[in-house]
This record gives sequence, C-alpha cells and structure tokens, in this order.
Amino acid sequence: MNYFIEGLQGSGKSTLVQKISERKPDCVAIREGEYSPVELSWCAYMDEKAYQKILVQYSDMHQMIEEKTYSEGNKKIVCYTKIKTSNRSFYKDLEQYEIYNNRISYDDFKSIILSRYKAWNQDNMIFECSLFQNIVEDMILFRCASDDEIIEFYQDIRNTLDGKKYHIVYLKSDDIRGNLNVIRKERSDDKGNEIWFPLMMRFFNESPYAKVNGLNSEEDLINHFNHRQELELRICEEIFAGKYIIIPSKEYSDSLLDNNDLYHAN
Repeated sequence: MNYFIEGLQGSGKSTLVQKISERKPDCVAIREGEYSPVELSWCAYMDEKAYQKILVQYSDMHQMIEEKTYSEGNKKIVCYTKIKTSNRSFYKDLEQYEIYNNRISYDDFKSIILSRYKAWNQDNMIFECSLFQNIVEDMILFRCASDDEIIEFYQDIRNTLDGKKYHIVYLKSDDIRGNLNVIRKERSDDKGNEIWFPLMMRFFNESPYAKVNGLNSEEDLINHFNHRQELELRICEEIFAGKYIIIPSKEYSDSLLDNNDLYHAN
C-alpha cells in the first residue's frame, strides 16, 4: 500500500506523516521538497541544456547541486530548496523551472503530471501533499479553472492510477483560521516577526485568480482555503470513492492511528 497524506496548510500533514511512518517502518516517507516519483513541488524540472547552464552559473555549488539532482529520461529534477546557500539568486533562478503557478502550458502541465503518475511503480511509500495541494492551487489561482474542470483533471489522474495500491488520508480542518494562526506563530523568527504568512499573502494576492476577482485580504485567503477544502473533499467523494478516509485535523487520537482500518482502501 501507498499513502497520500492530504489537507490544507496548517492541518498537520507533516506531523501525521511522521506518526504514520513510525507505525509503518517498512514505508518510506517523502516530504515536500524531497525527490518524489509523483510530485514536483519545490523542485526544478529542466532539460540537460538548462541544467548545464545552472552548473556553470553556480560553479561554486556544483557538487551540492549534483547531490540533489535526479534524472528522469531526458529531464533533470533538482531539489533546490534542500540546498543550503546564502545566495538568494540561486533560489530565484531555480524557481523559474518549477512546473506550477502557470509557468508552463496547460498541456505540458497535464502531460508531465500524468506521465509521472503512470511511471510510478513503487510501493510502501508515504507522500506528503502530493496529490491535491499543488495541482489544485495551480489550477484555481493561476489557471482560473472551474471546479468542474479540476474534477475532470482528477478523473484523468484516477484513470492513470488504476491498478496501483494507494490510500488517501485527508485531514479535514474545521478551524482553518485557527490552524493558520498556529503556523503563523511557528514560522516566525526569534523576535516574533512573521516569515511565512506575508509570503503566503503575496502569493495569493499576486495570483491571476485574486486579481481577476479583486481579492487581497486575509478574509479572502480564508475563503479560498474553505473553497479549496470543499473541492478536495468533493474530489475524494466523486473520483476516489473507496480510496480515502477523512480524519479531523489535529483532533485524532493515537488509537485511531493504531486502527488498521485507517490504512486500507478498496
């Protein structure tokens, strides 16, 4: 079996991945930004020519880049956020090779995602937000796709995953604002200055979806997350029936995690 741990920002996905991995020691946990056979968040996806250009441009980091680079056919995947450097330009340059936020055409976007899901043939893996978050955010915020268009996209994903064993564990947030307030505090510096939330607000406010709809407030962001969660739960129900379980964000018990029913799907 493989497990997709899904939910909104602040719902506790990282904690749940850790707890499940402790109960499933034979499984390999893949977290955001690490090399994954199905997900490309926080990773650069480039051809050989672009890769060699980066190696020349950042020759002093050559070894570090190579250590975080993986080959898939004629493509290179660089887990650039796992490389530590004080050179901020490096992160900005590598970010341009991500596939999300409408950086590539819709046809290429869909082709890359489906081809990687199709090629994936491992078992005993635990994935952190590798099915919903980045795809759904891209399609809502940057492609202004309708709910029905996103549902259709996920029907293609479901068809591509036919024959593979996987189970979705979705952390449902009943207090989205409260969860966000927790990570706002957690992701602040030692003087209490928020680091993550201003970046999140800028990401949202500068998206085509927000601009088209005149959205720019914290309340607008909360409403977006509410909509996204409702859509992701609808996808679970309509597309992944028999393949998912919903548990309350941060309010589940250890006894639930010890219950084998949590880990099985049809």
